[in-house]
Amino acid sequence: MDRISVNPQVHFGKPCIAGTRITVQNVLELLNEGLSFREIIQNYYPDLQIEDIRAALKYAIALISSEEISLISA
Repeated sequence: MDRISVNPQVHFGKPCIAGTRITVQNVLELLNEGLSFREIIQNYYPDLQIEDIRAALKYAIALISSEEISLISA
C-alpha cells in the first residue's frame, strides 16, 4: 500500500495516489465508467502508472474486506 497515502492536509484526508492529489475515489469512478487503465492514464491522469491504478483497486478491496457487517433481522 505504499502507493496510497492518507494525509489530512490533502483532500480532507481522503486516500490518494501517493505523491499526487488524485483520490482513490476518482480512479475508481473512472473504472466504474468503463475506462481502461490506459484510457485513464492517457485522457485524465498522465502522471499515473498502471500500478497506481491497481493499488487503488487493492486499497478499495482491503477496505471492504475489513468492514464488519452486522445483519439485522426484519
